[in-house]
Amino acid sequence: MLKHQKNKTIKVIDMKTIKNNLCVVFIFFYVIINAQETTNIPRVEEMHIRKLNFLVEQAQLTQSEIVLVRPIFMVYEKSIWSQHQQNREFFKMEKKSLKSGKPNFAELNDRYVEFELKQAQLFKNYHLQLRKVLQPITLFKYYKAEREFKSKLLQDMKGHKLSGNRP
Repeated sequence: MLKHQKNKTIKVIDMKTIKNNLCVVFIFFYVIINAQETTNIPRVEEMHIRKLNFLVEQAQLTQSEIVLVRPIFMVYEKSIWSQHQQNREFFKMEKKSLKSGKPNFAELNDRYVEFELKQAQLFKNYHLQLRKVLQPITLFKYYKAEREFKSKLLQDMKGHKLSGNRP
């Protein structure tokens, strides 16, 4: 009889252990999923679409203009994003090298200027393509909407930082 009770006790302990382990696993996944959802960092593609929708609405583009502008916009946005990523990686590596010695300021300065020139060239090409498909007044409204979008984005970011939520 004693043996039988011991086995039951062992089985109960094993079941409790299994239940506890399952609870820990579920809690772990719950925390990971919620952490990803609460970061409120939109994916890059979502941000491009959000920006395009804002521009379309603010500049009051027609359906035919949207069809022409969308591919130009997406190529430009992806190019700008790629440049930012490359620049960010470069400066991240340089920041690490600061700890090991004196940074190469000449290279850092040249890299910064090259980045600005590439962005300007990308914008110029963007402009040349847009002016082929949009009337001057519409293009003016479009650029105004881009400035407004950037301004709103910066205000939103500042608001998140002030409230303690990082974007």
